[in-house]
Amino acid sequence: MIKITDLWKRFGKLQVLAGMNLEIFEGETLVILGPSGIGKSVLLKHIIGLLKPDSGTVDVHGVRITDLNGPDLFKAVQEMGMLFQGAALFDSMNVEENVAFYLKQHGDPATGHKYTRAEIADQVSHALEVVGLKGTEKKMPSELSGGMRKRAGLARLIVYKPKIILYDEPTTGLDPIIAMQINELIVQTKERLKATSIVVTHDMFSALYVGDRLALMKEGKIAHIGDADTFLQIDDPLIKSLNFTISQDPRRLKEKNHHG
Repeated sequence: MIKITDLWKRFGKLQVLAGMNLEIFEGETLVILGPSGIGKSVLLKHIIGLLKPDSGTVDVHGVRITDLNGPDLFKAVQEMGMLFQGAALFDSMNVEENVAFYLKQHGDPATGHKYTRAEIADQVSHALEVVGLKGTEKKMPSELSGGMRKRAGLARLIVYKPKIILYDEPTTGLDPIIAMQINELIVQTKERLKATSIVVTHDMFSALYVGDRLALMKEGKIAHIGDADTFLQIDDPLIKSLNFTISQDPRRLKEKNHHG
C-alpha cells in the first residue's frame, strides 16, 4: 500500500507537483496517464526516494519514505524496483553482468544471504529466458536494440523479485510489436511476482492492456482515477484525445492472450 499525501515539488519556476494525493493498493497495477513533461516521472522518483518533495509525504507499507535518508532509505526501498525510460543499463557491463548486478551487490533482500556464482548464473539465465533474451548474456548494451534494452532492464528487475515495480514510459519509442511484448511482460511480471506496479505512460493502448486502474495527471495532481470502464466514461478532452489513439480495445486482446 502506497499513500501519497499533499505532495509538492517545484524546479526553479516550474511547479511540477501541486498537492498530489494518491493511494495505490497492494497488488494492483495503476497506470498514470498524461502528456509528456507533466511530472509523471518526477512522481515515480519521489515514491522510490530518489527525489525529496518540498512538502508532503510518501508512505510505503506504513514507512514514511520522505523522512528517510542514507541506509534507512535504502532499507525501506530495497523491495522496490524501477524500469527507467532508457532502461539505464551500465554501458561497460555485458547483459549478464547488468542483470547480476543487484544480486552480487546485495544478495537476497529478504534474508541477506550472499549468492554463490552458480546461484547468480542460474537466476540470471532464468530472468533472461523470461524476457526472451536467452543467448544475449555476453552482448554489450550498445549491441542491443531499444526493445532489447528495455527487456534487459526488466530482467535486471525481476531477478531480485521486488514487491513494488515502477515503470517509466515502458513502451515509448518502441514499434507496436515490441511495445506489445513489453506490455505482455508487465502483465506476466505482476502475475509471477504478485507485485504492486505503477506504470507511467501516455500510451493509451498500453494503459488499458496492463492497468487495473487508470489515473490522469494534470496540473501537478491526479485529476481523475478509476477502473478502465469508469475512466473511459469520464468527460475530459484529454481522456477523449487519448482514447482516439486506439483502434481496438486492448482488453479483449489481453483476455485472448491469457485465457485463450
